[in-house]
Amino acid sequence: MTEDGRDGTVPGYRDTTALDRRRGTAVRDVPAPSPAVEPAVGAPVHETTAIDRGAVPPPPAAVEPAPPRSVEQHLDEILSAVPQPDPIELAVLDAQGLLCAEEVVSQRALPAFDQAALDGYAARAMDVEGATPAEPARLSVVGETVAGPTGPASIGPGMAQKVAAGAMLPAGADVVVPGVWTDGGMAEVAVHAGPSAGSYVRRAGDDVAPGTTAVQVGTPIGPAQISLLAAVGRDRVQVRPRPRVAVLSAGSELVDISTQPGPGQVVDVNSYALAAAARDAGAEAYRWGILPTEPRRLSEVLESQLLRSDLVLIAGTFPSEGDLVQEALAELGHMQFSQLTMHPGPVQAFGRLGRDSVPVICVPGEPVAALVAFEVFVRPAIRMMLGKRQLFRRTVQAIAAERLLSPLGYRQYLHGQVMRHPDGGYVVEPLADGSGPDEEAMLARMARANCLIVVDEDVTEVAAGGLVTVMPLLLGG
Repeated sequence: MTEDGRDGTVPGYRDTTALDRRRGTAVRDVPAPSPAVEPAVGAPVHETTAIDRGAVPPPPAAVEPAPPRSVEQHLDEILSAVPQPDPIELAVLDAQGLLCAEEVVSQRALPAFDQAALDGYAARAMDVEGATPAEPARLSVVGETVAGPTGPASIGPGMAQKVAAGAMLPAGADVVVPGVWTDGGMAEVAVHAGPSAGSYVRRAGDDVAPGTTAVQVGTPIGPAQISLLAAVGRDRVQVRPRPRVAVLSAGSELVDISTQPGPGQVVDVNSYALAAAARDAGAEAYRWGILPTEPRRLSEVLESQLLRSDLVLIAGTFPSEGDLVQEALAELGHMQFSQLTMHPGPVQAFGRLGRDSVPVICVPGEPVAALVAFEVFVRPAIRMMLGKRQLFRRTVQAIAAERLLSPLGYRQYLHGQVMRHPDGGYVVEPLADGSGPDEEAMLARMARANCLIVVDEDVTEVAAGGLVTVMPLLLGG
């Protein structure tokens, strides 16, 4: 049983990934509708609520399944429904990597006083104007100031004070002459070049003036922003919190990694892989692991995860009938399972469940398809919840190193390795050509990939040397 819909996971659907490659068309079995039966003239007409137990009821008319949905339709449904958690206040170091959720207005001037920008001599610009090595300006050195607490100091005409970077500028000085432009004198200094007024001086408030914005709403908080927040006296800041994402795996065939799988059993890799992917996207991920198969316990687990999470992510195989997980989800709200025009893993689901209408996304249980679905649907949702402006990974055009095949009507996502082309641009080498029956089950192949190759629905073949769209899979990118 695979996770691309071949087991009839959506009621009324045949395997939409099974393609007649000779004709390039999708093969579907749609039962013909039953012909309407006209009542005989004079025959009694039964009430629709009455049951004629002596007659055989006519077969119900066959319902034609809804057409597969596009990737964009499913993605738009998710992005339009996911909420943005309310801002929270964190210590500045804990806010690293998040988006600022407030206008941080400084109550201080940065710098707080006029100070030297480098080591040298504080002087008056008019006293060193026109100085040259042949005709240096000679000034009396009246002291030395280093960075740190100090008393007031001043200089007059023909005077200079030796200063260190960050030291308070003495009153009367309007320029700092770099030490390398002088002879380094202690009692008297010869200045070989005269900078203009204001050179190498940091005036009070030059960086940030009191009452002005230091950090804006929506700014990613990194080391530079933390430095600025600390400088303006903020040890806490309002930020968009990391969304809490619960990751669960469904399937009676699953065992944890500490268990040696028996016949017919497979190791649950999805809860680990998807939790790691959620963390890389910026979420606070909780890996629950394998869902229980006992109905009551299953419902309890799902309800508890809805209470603690901003988003619930479930990977698994979801048969069309008698599936305990689908039944448990249906008790908590409307969950729409859909067949999408994508490969691998066209069967996806989304709903908002529980008393708080928490978004729940179901992705295929096959690990490679699960991570592809995460990239396409879940990662943008997490970034939207974080308040990010750039929801999607940046894509580039690359030259295909090999011929690619893709099923007509399906957007194909292939793992590959993208490299810089010697002549400029990019070249991509697929790690599968899209035609093999087992290409979506190769974990080792996926682990070697650094990109996804995206082939549009209306393209069935890309010749070697042709251009394709490539999505680099950068950690944290």
